[in-house]
Amino acid sequence: MRRNMILWALLLALFLSACASSGRAPEGGRITATDCLLPESPGVEVTGNGFARMDHSHADEGYIQVCYEGPALKAKVQILDPGGQTYLYTLYPGESGILPLTGGSGGYTVTVLENAFDDFYAVAFKTELETEVADEFRPYLYPNQYVWYTADSKVLTLGRELSDRSADDLSYVQNVYEYVTENIVYDKALAADVPTDYLPDPDRTAETGKGICLDYASLMTALLRSQGIPAKLVVGWSGTQYHAWISVYLKETGWVDGAIFFDGTNWSRLDPTLAAGNRGTSVKDYVNNNSNYKERFFY
Repeated sequence: MRRNMILWALLLALFLSACASSGRAPEGGRITATDCLLPESPGVEVTGNGFARMDHSHADEGYIQVCYEGPALKAKVQILDPGGQTYLYTLYPGESGILPLTGGSGGYTVTVLENAFDDFYAVAFKTELETEVADEFRPYLYPNQYVWYTADSKVLTLGRELSDRSADDLSYVQNVYEYVTENIVYDKALAADVPTDYLPDPDRTAETGKGICLDYASLMTALLRSQGIPAKLVVGWSGTQYHAWISVYLKETGWVDGAIFFDGTNWSRLDPTLAAGNRGTSVKDYVNNNSNYKERFFY
């Protein structure tokens, strides 16, 4: 009887340990995350009127949810962050969006503007938000409108598969980078005529195998975040061209603003679009030159 009780206790301990685990680790390999941070909108702290509603229950996690409920064909959400940078997001009637607070702790002004006619907009809702973001990495670990995925997204499965083949975080970043640059081709037709208010979709990019710079960066960012690695989708200028690339955080090195190649000591910029199909020295020299890049937005 005592022997059976000990056996059951051991089995229960193993069961509880398995349930508490957030990942799996192949022998000698990286611990693969089997779950990830996903946004919630519990409605604990909500501000709004008849036109728009903002759920800021998790502003301390680095995101808010805004829903447009007015009659216009579309609306713009304008977020002025503590550093004076203005972000614009598009919403359609009845649509909500998870929007990041990448400016960190401080005061934000959130304005919802309705499309009145043509390119003219009128203020439908405006509010001030003061928040203390608990962790500087949080905004870069959750999905948002520009890096969107859910618990059912195929990109999460892809990330787990790539992680299972990785020795550590560094090799996972390399595997993600190689997957994106070797399997996604640049969509020249889309680039020549990008729809207004275009948004990337990591699952769509992985399934179709093509996209523009924003798609490359969004897919790579989603793969990294879903495995617990903070990553920024960066939008700005490469020379005179509007462009998107990524930055990634590793415990050993901090924020890496570039990582096309890694020789064990030095990094170069993580620009998956330029890297796709271009492994030459001239490309490496270009991405290594900080003067060729000017950051503006972080998602």
